[in-house]
Amino acid sequence: MGFFFEINSMNYWIIKSEPNKYSYTQLEKDGRTFWDGVRNYQARNNLREMKKGDLCCYYHSNEGKEIVGLAKVVKESYQDPTTEDKNWVVVDVEPYEKFKSPVSLSKMKEVKSLENLGLIRNGRLSVIKITKKEFDVILKLSAQE
Repeated sequence: MGFFFEINSMNYWIIKSEPNKYSYTQLEKDGRTFWDGVRNYQARNNLREMKKGDLCCYYHSNEGKEIVGLAKVVKESYQDPTTEDKNWVVVDVEPYEKFKSPVSLSKMKEVKSLENLGLIRNGRLSVIKITKKEFDVILKLSAQE
């Protein structure tokens, strides 16, 4: 008898930022940043769960309300350098791929297979875990003109 080991243990995420505070274009210019400012325990726990190599859908909140590209986790969680409070952590991300066609929140709400997407169910959370299936649907939507 053999054992089944999952080869691809990658997780998928949505990370949210207001474009006027830190846009995907700024991430591309910077080449790398730490994802700071998270002050929600559930979002913080999601940051702690992120692993190097995980892919993140980069969502512009408030303005645009759309996923504009992908970022990649390049350093796992560590103490948030913007605070002395040990409760808060950051991860480092790099730009991975800008979408030709951003995927709007309204478009995602129209897709039956995304009805349980955390972005739709709990839109206030700034770091949201998503399934591989949801990630694939978002990629498919980004390829549409």
